[in-house]
Formats: sequence, C-alpha cells, structure tokens
Amino acid sequence: MGLSVRKSVRVGPFRFNLSNSGIGVSAGIKGLRVGTGPRGNYIHMGLGGLNYRHTLSSTRPAPTIAPSRPVRPSSTALEPQSATHEALQEIDSGEIGLMVDSSSQALIEELNDKRKRLRLWPFALALTVGAFLLGSNKQLEPWLLNSVLITGGLLTTATYYWDLLRKTTVMLYDIEPEFAANVEQMHAAFEAVRGCQSTWHLQAQGKVLDRKYHAGASHLVTRRSVSLTFKTPPYVRTNIATPSIPVGRQTLYFFPDKVLVFEANGVGAVSYKNLRVDISTTNFIEDGAVPKDSQVVSTTWKFVNKKGGPDRRFKNNRQLPVVRYEEVQFSSDTGLLERIQMSCVGRTAGLARAIAGIAKVKNQS
Repeated sequence: MGLSVRKSVRVGPFRFNLSNSGIGVSAGIKGLRVGTGPRGNYIHMGLGGLNYRHTLSSTRPAPTIAPSRPVRPSSTALEPQSATHEALQEIDSGEIGLMVDSSSQALIEELNDKRKRLRLWPFALALTVGAFLLGSNKQLEPWLLNSVLITGGLLTTATYYWDLLRKTTVMLYDIEPEFAANVEQMHAAFEAVRGCQSTWHLQAQGKVLDRKYHAGASHLVTRRSVSLTFKTPPYVRTNIATPSIPVGRQTLYFFPDKVLVFEANGVGAVSYKNLRVDISTTNFIEDGAVPKDSQVVSTTWKFVNKKGGPDRRFKNNRQLPVVRYEEVQFSSDTGLLERIQMSCVGRTAGLARAIAGIAKVKNQS
C-alpha cells in the first residue's frame, strides 16, 4: 500500500487538523463547526523535519525508570517438564516500564497517565437510571420522567465524549518528502510480510532430550497464529497507517519514528536505532496443515528410530513434512524480546532494511 498521511483525525465530535501554523481543534456537526487555536489535546511527534510538541495540560506524576528443528502443533499449550524434553522456557519481553528512551519519555508518560483515567460515563448512566427508577416509584408525572431520561441521556452522551477526549492521545505526523520514502518503504515491506499465508508468534521453546518421541527434532516450541494488520493502538488517534504485530500479551505498533509496545498494564517504546531485527530460517517439523506458500524440504516420522526411520513399536506412526519457515526476532537492550515465524521465506529482509533506513535518518537528525 502507498503512504497516506491525512491532515485531520477525529476523536468523537472533535476534529484535530494539521496545518502549517500548528494543530487546530474544531467540534460540531455537519454544516456547523466551532474551532479553537493551535492548542489542544494532542502530541505532535517528530523525526528529522517532524517536531515533537506537547501542549497537554494534565498533571502527571514523576516518571519511574525502572539453528534448530522445532516441532509443535500451533494449538498446543505449554507442558510441564517430561522425561523426553526440558521444561519449555518462555520467549517474552521484560518489564514494560523499562522500555523507554529519552526521546519517548514525555509521550509514554502521557499515554500511561491517560490509560489510568477513570471513565465517568458509566456513573452518569447509573445516575440516570437511578433517578428514573426513583421517580417511577414516587409516581411522578410522565413528562417529568421523560425529562429525567432526556436530561440523563444528554449528560451520559456528553460525559462519554468527554471521557473519550480525556483518555485519547492524538499523534499527528507532518512528514517531509525526503523522509516519506523511508516510511513508505517500511509500509510496503510490512505489506509484503502480511502476504504470507501463515504467521505465528513463538511463545516458548525447550530442548528435546529424547528425539525418538518428537520426530527427531532438537527443540520443541509453542506458537500461536497471529494476524499482521494496519491498526491504531487503543485510545490513540493518528493520521498515518500503523503496522501492528500482536505478540502474546503485548502488541507492537510501528510508528514512523519508534515502536510503541502496548500491553494491559502500560505502554513502552523502543526507538528504531535501539531495535534489533534478526532474521533466520528454520526447518520445522509440521504436524498441521502445510501452508501453500511454504517449501517442504524433507519428511520424517512422528516416532523415529536411531537411524531416522519409523519406529515400528508405535502404531499409527505417520509421516510428517519438514517445512522451511522464516523467523524474525525483535529485541532491544531495554528488554524487548519477541519472535515471529512466517510460512514464506525472504520477505522480512525488506522490513529489516526499511527499519535500518529509518534508524539511519534518525541518527543523522
């Protein structure tokens, strides 16, 4: 897909507009809108020709810086240690609060602060329902009960949009032409990786102790099928498409200047200059369906003897394909460690080059 940068984004009835003079905010309905200054509830990010601007007025607390051949069906969960393999070790990132650099600190504080804010509209709704029930019990006139419902409905609606505005961070990118090519390259490379028929997040792995019970594999892994999408993080509005990769309890969002890491307990960030992308191929013993875009390099048996042939002691000992897959590991010194596996080989190199290109631009800025 081509790079598309919009000049405005919506947060409920509010529209944030990007112009040469700054950020404008307007609100209203079709045919009637009221606008305000360049001040508003937003964060304007920067890289090279992009400038970081912070005009949010909320009070924030001080920051606390705190080559194998696996075999495993994608639907199987973690197992306890057995006599045939070692205990499986999770492939997982570290503490989300440590994933931050100096250039991202203000943004991460704002995102985490807003995620903690209490939503008020359920209280307004409960107050409306309570007032209506109380009025019904006291047998108030119908027009009074209708007035309670109308007033309460308007209050709940207004509170809902107020909550949405309080909890949402707007990130507007004004990308200069010379940098747009780098971002477009990353988006195109991500789109190519999305084209793989199957993608998995690798969750854990462990060394095999007795290969005859595991089709001759040297390691076991657990994995889960995931979908790569262009998706906006929760309570974030931005004017540019955002590649995202779900990796277990976390999701990686590839913005033009950094990777934001979202999980239920908070948000972290990894700059592209600190992001390591390591690519490898693996011969995977597949006991599920073989994706159409993958290459079968050999076959083995579910239970093998010392010579690699079928172990005749086991009934229904079926033959399994050995498939060549590609794996990419995202890591950083701040604790990021996630690995995904693709059914097609050769596409993630373009994504790694694009990320390296963005990191190079940032180092020069």
